[in-house]
Amino acid sequence: MLSQHSLRYAFVLLLAVCSTGLTSVSVSGQDSASLSGRITDSAGAAIPVATVTAAGAGITRSTLTDQSGRYQLLELPIGRYEIHTSKAGFANETRAGISLAVGQSVTVDIQMQLRTSDACASGHEFATTDCALTWHGITLYGAYDVGVGWVSHGLPENGYNYEGASLVNRNGYQHRFLIAPNNLQQTGLGIRGKEEFRPGWSVVFNASSGINPQSGLLANASATQTINNGLPRASYSYAIDGARAGQPFNDEIYGGISSAHFGALTFGRQRSLGTDAMLVYDPAGGGYAFSYIGYNGTMAGGGDTENSRWDSAVKYRLPFGPVHFGAMYKFADGNGGCYSASATWTAATCTPESAHNNAYGFDLGGNSSKFSADAVFQHYNQAISVLNPLLGPQSPTQPYQSTTNSINTNPITGPNLIGTTNTVYGIVTDNSAIMGAVKYTWDPFKFFGGYEYIWQNNPANPLGVGASDQGGYIMSGVEDNNLDSEKLVQIWWAGAKYTYRSKTDMTFSWYQQRQNTFRVPPTCSIEAGFRSSCAGTLNEGSLYADHHFTKRFDSFAGIAYSWVSGGLAIAIPHGPGVPYNSNNNLAPTVGSRFTF
Repeated sequence: MLSQHSLRYAFVLLLAVCSTGLTSVSVSGQDSASLSGRITDSAGAAIPVATVTAAGAGITRSTLTDQSGRYQLLELPIGRYEIHTSKAGFANETRAGISLAVGQSVTVDIQMQLRTSDACASGHEFATTDCALTWHGITLYGAYDVGVGWVSHGLPENGYNYEGASLVNRNGYQHRFLIAPNNLQQTGLGIRGKEEFRPGWSVVFNASSGINPQSGLLANASATQTINNGLPRASYSYAIDGARAGQPFNDEIYGGISSAHFGALTFGRQRSLGTDAMLVYDPAGGGYAFSYIGYNGTMAGGGDTENSRWDSAVKYRLPFGPVHFGAMYKFADGNGGCYSASATWTAATCTPESAHNNAYGFDLGGNSSKFSADAVFQHYNQAISVLNPLLGPQSPTQPYQSTTNSINTNPITGPNLIGTTNTVYGIVTDNSAIMGAVKYTWDPFKFFGGYEYIWQNNPANPLGVGASDQGGYIMSGVEDNNLDSEKLVQIWWAGAKYTYRSKTDMTFSWYQQRQNTFRVPPTCSIEAGFRSSCAGTLNEGSLYADHHFTKRFDSFAGIAYSWVSGGLAIAIPHGPGVPYNSNNNLAPTVGSRFTF
């Protein structure tokens, strides 16, 4: 039995321990801090039941967001923390370098991006959801898009005509029904992969190609030109220009490294920064049937449609919270051909040229709640624009365009240096462009707008006859001195998309392109005869509805109307007295699309 002295000693000891414990709790409370914030998606909507984890100062603490997307972590020890967020259907996000001081309450809001769909687990899931065909980190994807249309002023199709015929065409002359390919999306196949090799670091790659759904041929704009070489204008089928020129991977093929903290660095054939922005900020999403800036890549390529994709290019992308940054550089490649500034020159007197077709660009953008915006700058040297098939014996002016090196009319004496079979004729310029675009979501509406200013000059380094073009095609005719003064091009667009009951989108879009007079002296009047170097405008408006029966299958119907005026209503060869056969085109289209 304990003595009274022993009981008194035990009671004092218990008080001391309790006092020490209370003091410890009090100090701990004074030495702690708290974290709170809101988790939202890219449109600013709350993400409930997302997991938020704070790791640092020797502890790891997790919580879930409430219905408003808000979270709170109390009584965290002071120190530096990383915050990780996760939610099914969204890509994980991390915010590092967050310092907590004594008694501090820090707010950290995080925006999460939708994640690439989970891999398909069954055939039923593939048919009813948007799951991905992924195996060991490698995903097969693609689309098939085809329809029927009518044009008020069009041309016959050919097996390489991978785009629709909605836009007014300089050689179009008759109304006709036609098969309309790739209306909302390019038909094609691709394979991409992302494989983590250490925490937060992955190897990435992508390879994709466009196909003409009627013929099965690879998308090839250059071939639409060469199959019309030497034919009279009235015998042309559709001839277009573009970056897809029959390459095995005519869209993209690249590989690189991706980091959760430091962004992604890739190298290869890649879409330009302008093309990336166009696909985000175009109301019609770059669909050929209803979008001028999708059908014609002048805006996306920063002055020429062939530059919507860059070969031998390195691209860097870095997201940082709601802000993102991009940079891109293209290395010079290909053959510069043979050139001479002499008034008369031959194969023996021309000088071999080196390609100087390097390019660079930058992108800065961000998201704030339901608003997003981007600004893009691009510069491209020795940009090539192929405007028309080579003239042939039927031409009333000359046997072949390729007998003239440039607009300064320095003829090549003797036979053509390069045979005209399967070759192209192009205009060469150095291009710079700056573009700004915005998008605002106000459910169930989305509003879009953008503007680009392009300035073009004669190339600082000329290309010669025999220079290489997209897809390995050779130029048998080159214009290096096409501009008497700087050519200025302006493009702007606006539109809105309304979503009805989550499955039907109705989209209205408006596009306009303007150019200045860049030939001196100007011959820009009815009396003098307009030239293609005169000021002019091109306009296109479109309206269409797109209904999704499933996540993969949708059908659409709509109409586009386009018209040209001034110098943009002059055909090639550029007059005077060579107007478009028709200065407008009305093009209704219906079709369906399947994606995977």
